[in-house]
Amino acid sequence: MAQVEATTERVVAADAEAVFDALADYSGTRAKVLPEQFSEYEVREGGDGEGTLVHWKLQATSKRVRDCLLEVSEPTDGELVEKDRNSTMVTTWRVTPAGEGKSRVVVTSTWDGATGIGGFFERTFAPKGLGRIYDLVLDRLATEVEK
Repeated sequence: MAQVEATTERVVAADAEAVFDALADYSGTRAKVLPEQFSEYEVREGGDGEGTLVHWKLQATSKRVRDCLLEVSEPTDGELVEKDRNSTMVTTWRVTPAGEGKSRVVVTSTWDGATGIGGFFERTFAPKGLGRIYDLVLDRLATEVEK
């Protein structure tokens, strides 16, 4: 199995602490910034960063829906890691300062891809599709924190 990776980033006109706090707010802001590809959103434990357990379904394509149950950790300052209990997917959000009153948000998801021809198509198309979904999340996040 080959590792598949999708990465998206954006500079947001808000300080890094405010952006990180918004991302880590699973019981409030996070639900607001998720686009229509996410459904059945539910915080099952915690709700603010480290120790949160959150569920959602991610409809990556018309035929592909992932049932995600994510454990959230904060291994370093400015970093949220979401590990899916239902798959090998790990999503890391990094928020760093990017100048006065700005921050850079980088989101990277990795998972073990399929083998064979299906794996070829997954490695070729899944990162672009997931990148488009995360672009929507980052647009909505920017709208939320730049108020």
